[in-house]
Amino acid sequence: MKIRFGTDGWRGIVGDDFTFEALRYAAQGVAEYLGAGGERPLVVVGYDCRFGSEAFAAEVARVLAGNGLPSLLFDRASPTQVASWTVIDRRAGGAAVVTASHNPYMFNGLKYKPETGSSAPPEVIADLERRIDDIVRQGAGAVKLARPDDPLVSRYDPRPAYYEQIGRMVDLEALRGAGLAIAHECMHGSAFGYLTDLLGGGRTRVRELHGDRNPYFGGVNPEPIPSNLGEALAVMRQGGHDLCVATDGDADRVGIIDERGTFVTQLQVYALLMRYLIEVRGWRGPVVRSINMTSMADRLGEIYGVPVHEVPVGFKNIAPRMMETDALLGGEESGGFAFRGHIPERDGILAGLFFADMILRAQKPLSDILADLESQVGRHAYARHDIQMRRETYEHDRRRVLETLAEHTPREVAGVRVERVRDDDGFKFVLADGSWVLLRSSGTEALIRVYAEAASPEEVEARLTALEEIVGIGEHAARH
Repeated sequence: MKIRFGTDGWRGIVGDDFTFEALRYAAQGVAEYLGAGGERPLVVVGYDCRFGSEAFAAEVARVLAGNGLPSLLFDRASPTQVASWTVIDRRAGGAAVVTASHNPYMFNGLKYKPETGSSAPPEVIADLERRIDDIVRQGAGAVKLARPDDPLVSRYDPRPAYYEQIGRMVDLEALRGAGLAIAHECMHGSAFGYLTDLLGGGRTRVRELHGDRNPYFGGVNPEPIPSNLGEALAVMRQGGHDLCVATDGDADRVGIIDERGTFVTQLQVYALLMRYLIEVRGWRGPVVRSINMTSMADRLGEIYGVPVHEVPVGFKNIAPRMMETDALLGGEESGGFAFRGHIPERDGILAGLFFADMILRAQKPLSDILADLESQVGRHAYARHDIQMRRETYEHDRRRVLETLAEHTPREVAGVRVERVRDDDGFKFVLADGSWVLLRSSGTEALIRVYAEAASPEEVEARLTALEEIVGIGEHAARH
Protein backbone atom coordinates (compact mmCIF):
# COMPACT_ATOMS: atom_id res chain seq x y z
CA MET A 1 0.00 0.00 0.00
CA LYS A 2 1.41 3.36 -1.08
CA ILE A 3 -0.17 6.57 0.21
CA ARG A 4 1.09 9.54 -1.77
CA PHE A 5 0.05 13.18 -1.62
CA GLY A 6 -0.18 14.93 -5.01
CA THR A 7 -0.28 18.68 -5.51
CA ASP A 8 -2.87 18.91 -2.75
CA GLY A 9 -3.49 15.79 -0.72
CA TRP A 10 -3.91 12.04 -1.02
CA ARG A 11 -6.82 10.74 -3.10
CA GLY A 12 -8.04 7.31 -4.07
CA ILE A 13 -11.08 5.37 -5.24
CA VAL A 14 -13.36 4.50 -2.32
CA GLY A 15 -13.22 0.79 -1.53
CA ASP A 16 -10.10 0.31 -3.64
CA ASP A 17 -7.28 2.70 -2.69
CA PHE A 18 -9.24 4.76 -0.16
CA THR A 19 -10.40 2.47 2.65
CA PHE A 20 -10.84 2.79 6.40
CA GLU A 21 -7.61 0.81 6.86
CA ALA A 22 -5.61 3.09 4.55
CA LEU A 23 -7.14 6.20 6.13
CA ARG A 24 -6.18 5.00 9.61
CA TYR A 25 -2.58 4.59 8.47
CA ALA A 26 -2.62 8.13 7.05
CA ALA A 27 -4.22 9.53 10.22
CA GLN A 28 -1.63 7.74 12.39
CA GLY A 29 1.10 9.36 10.31
CA VAL A 30 -0.50 12.79 10.84
CA ALA A 31 -0.79 12.10 14.58
CA GLU A 32 2.86 11.07 14.88
CA TYR A 33 3.98 14.09 12.86
CA LEU A 34 2.00 16.49 15.07
CA GLY A 35 2.94 14.68 18.28
CA ALA A 36 6.68 14.60 17.58
CA GLY A 37 8.61 15.95 20.54
CA GLY A 38 5.85 15.06 22.98
CA GLU A 39 3.52 17.91 21.97
CA ARG A 40 -0.26 17.49 22.09
CA PRO A 41 -1.62 20.23 19.80
CA LEU A 42 -5.27 20.73 18.95
CA VAL A 43 -6.17 19.31 15.51
CA VAL A 44 -9.05 20.41 13.27
CA VAL A 45 -10.91 17.61 11.43
CA GLY A 46 -13.19 18.61 8.55
CA TYR A 47 -14.99 16.76 5.77
CA ASP A 48 -16.94 17.33 2.56
CA CYS A 49 -20.21 15.95 1.09
CA ARG A 50 -18.77 12.80 -0.46
CA PHE A 51 -19.86 9.26 0.26
CA GLY A 52 -18.94 8.31 3.83
CA SER A 53 -16.97 11.49 4.50
CA GLU A 54 -18.48 12.08 7.97
CA ALA A 55 -17.68 8.48 8.98
CA PHE A 56 -14.14 8.73 7.60
CA ALA A 57 -13.61 12.03 9.45
CA ALA A 58 -14.84 10.50 12.72
CA GLU A 59 -12.30 7.71 12.22
CA VAL A 60 -9.51 10.27 11.77
CA ALA A 61 -10.57 11.92 15.05
CA ARG A 62 -10.51 8.53 16.81
CA VAL A 63 -6.92 7.92 15.67
CA LEU A 64 -5.88 11.38 16.83
CA ALA A 65 -7.51 10.74 20.21
CA GLY A 66 -5.79 7.37 20.42
CA ASN A 67 -2.52 9.26 20.18
CA GLY A 68 -3.54 11.71 22.88
CA LEU A 69 -4.36 14.58 20.51
CA PRO A 70 -7.52 16.66 21.07
CA SER A 71 -9.55 17.49 18.00
CA LEU A 72 -12.37 19.72 16.80
CA LEU A 73 -14.50 17.45 14.61
CA PHE A 74 -16.78 19.55 12.40
CA ASP A 75 -20.49 19.01 12.97
CA ARG A 76 -21.36 19.35 9.27
CA ALA A 77 -19.80 19.10 5.83
CA SER A 78 -17.75 22.27 5.34
CA PRO A 79 -15.44 23.92 2.79
CA THR A 80 -11.76 23.07 3.14
CA GLN A 81 -10.79 26.72 3.64
CA VAL A 82 -13.13 26.87 6.64
CA ALA A 83 -10.95 24.19 8.24
CA SER A 84 -7.88 26.24 7.32
CA TRP A 85 -9.36 29.35 8.95
CA THR A 86 -10.30 27.32 12.04
CA VAL A 87 -6.64 26.33 12.39
CA ILE A 88 -5.69 30.02 12.51
CA ASP A 89 -8.61 31.09 14.69
CA ARG A 90 -8.17 28.32 17.27
CA ARG A 91 -4.34 28.28 17.10
CA ALA A 92 -4.44 24.59 16.22
CA GLY A 93 -1.45 22.52 15.20
CA GLY A 94 -3.01 21.60 11.88
CA ALA A 95 -6.05 20.24 10.08
CA ALA A 96 -6.96 16.92 8.47
CA VAL A 97 -9.76 17.31 5.93
CA VAL A 98 -11.52 14.32 4.37
CA THR A 99 -12.15 15.41 0.78
CA ALA A 100 -11.28 14.61 -2.81
CA SER A 101 -11.94 18.22 -3.84
CA HIS A 102 -13.07 18.34 -7.50
CA ASN A 103 -12.34 14.69 -8.33
CA PRO A 104 -15.08 12.35 -9.67
CA TYR A 105 -17.64 10.92 -7.25
CA MET A 106 -15.88 7.58 -6.76
CA PHE A 107 -12.89 9.29 -5.11
CA ASN A 108 -12.29 10.42 -1.58
CA GLY A 109 -9.12 11.62 0.06
CA LEU A 110 -7.30 13.48 2.80
CA LYS A 111 -5.79 16.95 2.80
CA TYR A 112 -3.39 18.03 5.52
CA LYS A 113 -3.06 21.69 6.52
CA PRO A 114 -0.21 22.76 8.84
CA GLU A 115 -0.40 25.46 11.53
CA THR A 116 -0.36 28.20 8.86
CA GLY A 117 -3.66 26.94 7.41
CA SER A 118 -1.98 26.61 4.01
CA SER A 119 -1.37 23.58 1.86
CA ALA A 120 1.44 21.56 3.35
CA PRO A 121 4.83 22.43 1.80
CA PRO A 122 6.86 19.68 0.08
CA GLU A 123 9.11 19.03 3.08
CA VAL A 124 6.11 18.43 5.37
CA ILE A 125 4.51 16.11 2.79
CA ALA A 126 7.77 14.16 2.49
CA ASP A 127 7.90 13.75 6.28
CA LEU A 128 4.26 12.62 6.42
CA GLU A 129 4.74 10.09 3.62
CA ARG A 130 7.85 8.64 5.29
CA ARG A 131 5.98 8.21 8.59
CA ILE A 132 2.94 6.67 6.87
CA ASP A 133 5.17 4.23 4.94
CA ASP A 134 6.73 3.10 8.25
CA ILE A 135 3.29 2.56 9.80
CA VAL A 136 2.05 0.58 6.77
CA ARG A 137 5.09 -1.70 7.08
CA GLN A 138 4.30 -2.30 10.77
CA GLY A 139 0.67 -3.15 10.00
CA ALA A 140 -2.66 -2.39 11.66
CA GLY A 141 -1.20 -2.89 15.14
CA ALA A 142 0.72 0.37 14.76
CA VAL A 143 -2.51 2.39 14.63
CA LYS A 144 -3.77 3.73 17.97
CA LEU A 145 -7.56 3.94 17.88
CA ALA A 146 -9.66 5.51 20.66
CA ARG A 147 -13.33 4.80 21.40
CA PRO A 148 -15.86 6.73 19.28
CA ASP A 149 -17.02 8.73 22.35
CA ASP A 150 -13.52 9.67 23.51
CA PRO A 151 -13.63 13.05 25.36
CA LEU A 152 -10.65 14.32 23.34
CA VAL A 153 -13.02 14.60 20.34
CA SER A 154 -15.20 17.75 20.42
CA ARG A 155 -17.95 18.54 17.92
CA TYR A 156 -17.59 22.03 16.47
CA ASP A 157 -19.62 24.42 14.27
CA PRO A 158 -16.99 26.33 12.27
CA ARG A 159 -19.30 28.84 10.58
CA PRO A 160 -19.52 31.76 13.08
CA ALA A 161 -15.75 32.37 13.27
CA TYR A 162 -15.37 32.01 9.49
CA TYR A 163 -18.25 34.41 8.80
CA GLU A 164 -16.67 36.95 11.14
CA GLN A 165 -13.38 36.69 9.25
CA ILE A 166 -15.06 37.11 5.86
CA GLY A 167 -16.66 40.28 7.25
CA ARG A 168 -13.17 41.63 7.85
CA MET A 169 -12.15 40.96 4.23
CA VAL A 170 -15.16 42.47 2.43
CA ASP A 171 -17.98 44.88 3.35
CA LEU A 172 -20.83 42.43 3.78
CA GLU A 173 -23.31 45.11 4.84
CA ALA A 174 -22.73 47.01 1.60
CA LEU A 175 -23.17 43.81 -0.41
CA ARG A 176 -26.36 42.84 1.45
CA GLY A 177 -27.87 46.22 0.66
CA ALA A 178 -26.66 46.38 -2.94
CA GLY A 179 -29.68 44.70 -4.51
CA LEU A 180 -27.54 42.30 -6.53
CA ALA A 181 -28.93 39.04 -7.90
CA ILE A 182 -26.36 36.28 -7.43
CA ALA A 183 -26.56 32.65 -8.43
CA HIS A 184 -24.47 30.21 -6.40
CA GLU A 185 -23.75 26.93 -8.20
CA CYS A 186 -22.84 24.69 -5.25
CA MET A 187 -22.26 21.60 -7.43
CA HIS A 188 -23.68 19.46 -4.59
CA GLY A 189 -20.57 20.45 -2.64
CA SER A 190 -19.88 21.69 0.88
CA ALA A 191 -20.40 25.44 0.24
CA PHE A 192 -24.20 25.13 0.35
CA GLY A 193 -25.71 27.80 2.58
CA TYR A 194 -22.56 29.90 2.87
CA LEU A 195 -23.27 32.70 0.37
CA THR A 196 -26.92 32.67 1.40
CA ASP A 197 -25.94 33.18 5.05
CA LEU A 198 -23.28 35.80 4.30
CA LEU A 199 -25.41 37.92 1.94
CA GLY A 200 -28.89 37.30 3.34
CA GLY A 201 -31.04 39.78 5.22
CA GLY A 202 -30.92 42.67 2.77
CA ARG A 203 -31.86 43.61 -0.79
CA THR A 204 -29.35 41.23 -2.42
CA ARG A 205 -30.77 37.86 -3.48
CA VAL A 206 -28.85 34.58 -3.65
CA ARG A 207 -30.22 31.66 -5.65
CA GLU A 208 -28.59 28.30 -4.92
CA LEU A 209 -28.24 25.67 -7.62
CA HIS A 210 -27.56 22.06 -6.56
CA GLY A 211 -27.36 23.08 -2.92
CA ASP A 212 -28.28 19.63 -1.64
CA ARG A 213 -25.98 16.80 -0.69
CA ASN A 214 -25.57 14.25 -3.47
CA PRO A 215 -22.42 12.08 -3.21
CA TYR A 216 -22.88 11.17 -6.90
CA PHE A 217 -22.80 14.92 -7.72
CA GLY A 218 -25.65 14.38 -10.15
CA GLY A 219 -23.25 12.48 -12.41
CA VAL A 220 -21.15 15.62 -13.01
CA ASN A 221 -17.62 16.07 -11.68
CA PRO A 222 -17.73 18.88 -9.08
CA GLU A 223 -15.13 20.99 -10.87
CA PRO A 224 -16.28 24.51 -11.90
CA ILE A 225 -15.37 24.40 -15.58
CA PRO A 226 -17.77 25.08 -18.50
CA SER A 227 -18.36 21.42 -19.41
CA ASN A 228 -19.71 20.82 -15.88
CA LEU A 229 -21.78 24.00 -15.56
CA GLY A 230 -24.50 23.54 -18.19
CA GLU A 231 -27.42 24.39 -15.92
CA ALA A 232 -25.70 27.42 -14.36
CA LEU A 233 -24.76 28.76 -17.79
CA ALA A 234 -28.36 28.32 -18.96
CA VAL A 235 -29.72 30.13 -15.89
CA MET A 236 -27.38 33.06 -16.47
CA ARG A 237 -28.26 33.26 -20.19
CA GLN A 238 -31.90 33.70 -19.24
CA GLY A 239 -30.99 37.03 -17.65
CA GLY A 240 -31.95 38.45 -14.27
CA HIS A 241 -28.67 37.72 -12.46
CA ASP A 242 -25.59 39.91 -12.06
CA LEU A 243 -23.14 37.11 -11.26
CA CYS A 244 -22.84 33.37 -10.85
CA VAL A 245 -20.31 31.99 -8.37
CA ALA A 246 -19.61 28.28 -8.87
CA THR A 247 -17.70 26.41 -6.18
CA ASP A 248 -16.19 22.94 -6.43
CA GLY A 249 -16.73 19.91 -4.21
CA ASP A 250 -14.90 21.36 -1.21
CA ALA A 251 -15.41 25.02 -2.25
CA ASP A 252 -11.79 26.11 -2.33
CA ARG A 253 -11.99 26.60 -6.11
CA VAL A 254 -14.24 29.00 -7.96
CA GLY A 255 -15.71 29.48 -11.41
CA ILE A 256 -17.25 32.80 -12.47
CA ILE A 257 -20.05 33.38 -15.01
CA ASP A 258 -20.98 36.92 -16.06
CA GLU A 259 -24.45 38.44 -16.42
CA ARG A 260 -24.73 37.34 -20.06
CA GLY A 261 -24.01 33.69 -19.31
CA THR A 262 -20.38 33.80 -20.45
CA PHE A 263 -17.87 31.77 -18.47
CA VAL A 264 -14.97 33.95 -17.35
CA THR A 265 -11.80 31.87 -17.75
CA GLN A 266 -9.74 31.23 -14.65
CA LEU A 267 -6.93 33.24 -16.21
CA GLN A 268 -9.25 36.21 -16.65
CA VAL A 269 -10.46 35.73 -13.08
CA TYR A 270 -6.88 36.03 -11.81
CA ALA A 271 -6.22 39.18 -13.83
CA LEU A 272 -9.54 40.74 -12.75
CA LEU A 273 -8.81 39.99 -9.08
CA MET A 274 -5.31 41.46 -9.40
CA ARG A 275 -6.69 44.62 -11.00
CA TYR A 276 -9.48 44.91 -8.39
CA LEU A 277 -7.22 44.48 -5.38
CA ILE A 278 -4.67 47.01 -6.63
CA GLU A 279 -6.85 49.61 -8.39
CA VAL A 280 -10.08 49.41 -6.39
CA ARG A 281 -8.98 48.23 -2.95
CA GLY A 282 -5.64 50.03 -3.01
CA TRP A 283 -3.56 47.01 -2.00
CA ARG A 284 0.13 47.04 -2.90
CA GLY A 285 2.67 44.25 -3.12
CA PRO A 286 3.76 41.29 -5.23
CA VAL A 287 1.53 38.56 -6.63
CA VAL A 288 2.20 34.85 -7.07
CA ARG A 289 0.94 32.67 -9.90
CA SER A 290 1.44 29.08 -11.00
CA ILE A 291 3.18 28.31 -14.30
CA ASN A 292 -0.17 27.53 -15.95
CA MET A 293 -1.60 30.91 -14.99
CA THR A 294 -1.97 33.95 -17.21
CA SER A 295 0.69 36.18 -18.74
CA MET A 296 -1.84 39.01 -18.23
CA ALA A 297 -0.47 39.12 -14.69
CA ASP A 298 2.97 40.03 -16.05
CA ARG A 299 1.49 42.87 -18.12
CA LEU A 300 -0.45 44.17 -15.10
CA GLY A 301 2.70 43.84 -13.02
CA GLU A 302 4.47 46.17 -15.46
CA ILE A 303 1.56 48.64 -15.39
CA TYR A 304 1.32 48.73 -11.59
CA GLY A 305 5.01 48.25 -10.82
CA VAL A 306 4.54 45.08 -8.74
CA PRO A 307 6.62 41.89 -8.90
CA VAL A 308 5.04 38.72 -10.32
CA HIS A 309 6.39 35.40 -9.01
CA GLU A 310 5.90 32.24 -11.11
CA VAL A 311 6.04 28.90 -9.27
CA PRO A 312 5.18 25.25 -10.06
CA VAL A 313 1.52 24.19 -9.92
CA GLY A 314 -0.07 23.59 -6.53
CA PHE A 315 -0.72 25.67 -3.46
CA LYS A 316 2.04 23.77 -1.71
CA ASN A 317 4.28 25.92 -3.93
CA ILE A 318 2.16 29.07 -4.08
CA ALA A 319 1.50 29.42 -0.33
CA PRO A 320 5.16 29.46 0.81
CA ARG A 321 6.02 32.11 -1.80
CA MET A 322 3.01 34.19 -0.71
CA MET A 323 4.19 34.07 2.89
CA GLU A 324 7.82 34.80 1.98
CA THR A 325 6.90 37.87 -0.09
CA ASP A 326 3.76 39.08 1.72
CA ALA A 327 1.97 38.73 -1.61
CA LEU A 328 -1.50 40.23 -1.99
CA LEU A 329 -2.74 37.47 -4.33
CA GLY A 330 -1.88 33.90 -5.19
CA GLY A 331 -3.59 31.88 -7.89
CA GLU A 332 -3.60 28.83 -10.11
CA GLU A 333 -5.32 27.82 -13.34
CA SER A 334 -7.67 25.36 -11.64
CA GLY A 335 -9.59 28.21 -10.01
CA GLY A 336 -7.81 28.52 -6.66
CA PHE A 337 -7.16 32.04 -5.37
CA ALA A 338 -5.74 33.19 -2.02
CA PHE A 339 -5.56 36.66 -0.52
CA ARG A 340 -3.35 38.58 1.89
CA GLY A 341 -4.90 39.12 5.32
CA HIS A 342 -6.89 35.89 5.13
CA ILE A 343 -5.22 32.48 4.78
CA PRO A 344 -2.43 31.49 2.36
CA GLU A 345 -4.89 29.04 0.88
CA ARG A 346 -7.61 28.99 -1.78
CA ASP A 347 -11.01 30.33 -0.89
CA GLY A 348 -13.70 30.08 -3.58
CA ILE A 349 -16.31 31.75 -1.37
CA LEU A 350 -14.21 34.87 -0.69
CA ALA A 351 -13.14 35.05 -4.34
CA GLY A 352 -16.81 35.04 -5.35
CA LEU A 353 -17.63 37.77 -2.84
CA PHE A 354 -14.78 39.89 -4.22
CA PHE A 355 -16.42 39.64 -7.64
CA ALA A 356 -19.72 40.82 -6.18
CA ASP A 357 -17.88 43.73 -4.56
CA MET A 358 -16.09 44.43 -7.86
CA ILE A 359 -19.45 44.80 -9.63
CA LEU A 360 -20.89 46.94 -6.83
CA ARG A 361 -17.95 49.34 -6.73
CA ALA A 362 -17.63 49.64 -10.51
CA GLN A 363 -21.39 50.17 -10.92
CA LYS A 364 -21.22 48.31 -14.22
CA PRO A 365 -21.78 44.73 -15.41
CA LEU A 366 -19.01 42.18 -15.15
CA SER A 367 -18.78 41.91 -18.93
CA ASP A 368 -17.92 45.64 -19.08
CA ILE A 369 -15.31 45.23 -16.33
CA LEU A 370 -13.71 42.43 -18.37
CA ALA A 371 -13.73 44.68 -21.45
CA ASP A 372 -11.90 47.35 -19.41
CA LEU A 373 -9.25 44.76 -18.50
CA GLU A 374 -8.77 43.76 -22.14
CA SER A 375 -8.33 47.40 -23.12
CA GLN A 376 -5.36 47.44 -20.73
CA VAL A 377 -3.67 44.13 -21.52
CA GLY A 378 -5.09 43.03 -24.88
CA ARG A 379 -7.23 39.98 -25.63
CA HIS A 380 -6.07 36.66 -24.24
CA ALA A 381 -7.67 33.33 -25.13
CA TYR A 382 -7.01 30.17 -23.16
CA ALA A 383 -7.93 26.49 -23.16
CA ARG A 384 -6.92 23.22 -21.51
CA HIS A 385 -7.12 19.69 -22.86
CA ASP A 386 -7.48 16.85 -20.34
CA ILE A 387 -6.22 13.59 -21.80
CA GLN A 388 -7.51 10.59 -19.87
CA MET A 389 -4.92 7.81 -19.85
CA ARG A 390 -5.37 4.13 -18.97
CA ARG A 391 -4.83 3.70 -15.23
CA GLU A 392 -3.02 0.39 -15.72
CA THR A 393 -0.32 1.85 -17.97
CA TYR A 394 -0.31 5.45 -16.76
CA GLU A 395 3.14 5.45 -15.17
CA HIS A 396 4.73 4.00 -18.30
CA ASP A 397 2.83 6.35 -20.61
CA ARG A 398 3.57 9.50 -18.64
CA ARG A 399 7.28 8.64 -18.51
CA ARG A 400 7.32 8.16 -22.27
CA VAL A 401 5.64 11.51 -22.88
CA LEU A 402 7.94 13.43 -20.54
CA GLU A 403 11.05 11.70 -21.87
CA THR A 404 10.01 12.59 -25.42
CA LEU A 405 9.93 16.28 -24.55
CA ALA A 406 13.14 16.10 -22.51
CA GLU A 407 15.15 14.32 -25.20
CA HIS A 408 13.60 15.98 -28.26
CA THR A 409 12.73 19.52 -27.14
CA PRO A 410 10.79 21.13 -29.99
CA ARG A 411 12.30 24.26 -31.56
CA GLU A 412 8.88 25.49 -32.59
CA VAL A 413 5.24 24.78 -31.75
CA ALA A 414 2.50 25.47 -34.33
CA GLY A 415 5.08 27.20 -36.49
CA VAL A 416 6.15 29.65 -33.78
CA ARG A 417 9.70 29.60 -32.42
CA VAL A 418 10.24 28.36 -28.86
CA GLU A 419 11.96 31.15 -26.95
CA ARG A 420 12.14 29.68 -23.45
CA VAL A 421 11.54 26.31 -21.78
CA ARG A 422 10.70 25.63 -18.14
CA ASP A 423 10.88 21.98 -17.12
CA ASP A 424 10.58 21.82 -13.32
CA ASP A 425 6.85 21.02 -13.47
CA GLY A 426 6.10 19.37 -16.77
CA PHE A 427 7.26 21.28 -19.85
CA LYS A 428 6.28 24.89 -20.53
CA PHE A 429 7.22 26.38 -23.89
CA VAL A 430 7.12 30.18 -24.08
CA LEU A 431 6.91 31.18 -27.73
CA ALA A 432 8.33 34.15 -29.61
CA ASP A 433 4.94 35.86 -29.95
CA GLY A 434 4.35 35.85 -26.17
CA SER A 435 1.99 32.86 -26.20
CA TRP A 436 2.77 29.68 -24.27
CA VAL A 437 1.85 26.00 -24.12
CA LEU A 438 2.38 23.63 -21.19
CA LEU A 439 2.16 19.85 -20.69
CA ARG A 440 1.87 18.35 -17.20
CA SER A 441 1.02 14.93 -15.82
CA SER A 442 -1.35 14.65 -12.87
CA GLY A 443 -0.12 13.30 -9.55
CA THR A 444 -3.58 12.14 -8.39
CA GLU A 445 -5.37 10.96 -11.56
CA ALA A 446 -4.42 9.10 -14.74
CA LEU A 447 -4.43 12.38 -16.65
CA ILE A 448 -2.12 14.39 -18.83
CA ARG A 449 -3.11 18.04 -19.15
CA VAL A 450 -2.09 20.41 -21.91
CA TYR A 451 -2.66 24.16 -21.47
CA ALA A 452 -2.17 27.13 -23.79
CA GLU A 453 -2.69 30.89 -23.82
CA ALA A 454 -2.55 33.01 -26.99
CA ALA A 455 -4.25 35.98 -28.65
CA SER A 456 -7.17 34.01 -30.16
CA PRO A 457 -9.03 30.71 -29.63
CA GLU A 458 -7.73 29.46 -32.99
CA GLU A 459 -4.13 30.09 -32.01
CA VAL A 460 -4.69 28.39 -28.67
CA GLU A 461 -6.13 25.31 -30.36
CA ALA A 462 -3.24 25.18 -32.81
CA ARG A 463 -0.69 25.17 -29.98
CA LEU A 464 -2.53 22.50 -27.99
CA THR A 465 -2.91 20.23 -31.01
CA ALA A 466 0.69 20.71 -32.12
CA LEU A 467 2.16 19.74 -28.74
CA GLU A 468 -0.16 16.73 -28.45
CA GLU A 469 0.95 15.53 -31.88
CA ILE A 470 4.60 15.87 -30.88
CA VAL A 471 4.09 13.41 -27.99
CA GLY A 472 1.36 11.33 -29.65
CA ILE A 473 -1.52 11.74 -27.20
CA GLY A 474 -4.05 14.06 -28.83
CA GLU A 475 -6.74 11.66 -29.98
CA HIS A 476 -8.49 11.39 -26.58
CA ALA A 477 -8.27 15.01 -25.48
CA ALA A 478 -11.25 16.46 -23.61
CA ARG A 479 -11.61 20.19 -24.27
CA HIS A 480 -12.11 22.73 -21.47
